[in-house]
Amino acid sequence: MTARPRNVRDALLQSALKLFSRNGYSAVSMRAIAKGAGANVGSLTYHFGSKANLVREIYLQHTGPMNERRMELLREARRIEDLDQRLTAIIRAYVIPAFSMSQSGIGGGAEFTRMRAILSAEGNREAAAIIADSFDDTSQAFLRAIKECVPGASMEGLIWRSQFLLGSLYYALINPDRVTRLSEGRVDGSDQNAAIEQLVEASFASFRTLAAEEQLHSTAL
Repeated sequence: MTARPRNVRDALLQSALKLFSRNGYSAVSMRAIAKGAGANVGSLTYHFGSKANLVREIYLQHTGPMNERRMELLREARRIEDLDQRLTAIIRAYVIPAFSMSQSGIGGGAEFTRMRAILSAEGNREAAAIIADSFDDTSQAFLRAIKECVPGASMEGLIWRSQFLLGSLYYALINPDRVTRLSEGRVDGSDQNAAIEQLVEASFASFRTLAAEEQLHSTAL
């Protein structure tokens, strides 16, 4: 349930998040955002200056706490000596904050996750730059940590498989009902603990076998 906005600024942020998550970045006007908040365009300009700044503020509010928690867990995970256990902990450090913070509407949640997915797919340059600023540093830190656990794996392969992990995470957050439906009710798609474990296990297997698969491929050539 969305909390009632405390002031005009919060109302504008909520309105923008709702509209961006449904229609993307380019199709949403500042006028529509202001109308959805029960405000005028002048209020939006006063508080944020531009639509890009508004998107940047949404990302900052949602991703700041999530990235901080991810990096905290990553530092803990990198202390583990056993490479398999460390890789598992690293993946969990990436996945868990997206789920746990979604329950409070910070750093996740279906609406913000839908917005992230739509804006990423849309390809708008302004939005793409904001997404990069919000995630690239953290993503690079995780990639370096994962590479340490998978000696011999190429960075190219790790980047692709990290992208697949991100896609799985998106979909698990925004469409859990599909799991329930396809299983005819035998599996509860809203069970976040189960979703986390399945994501971690699948991603661990994907990353862990990469070096061996690449070696086999190069030998075959």
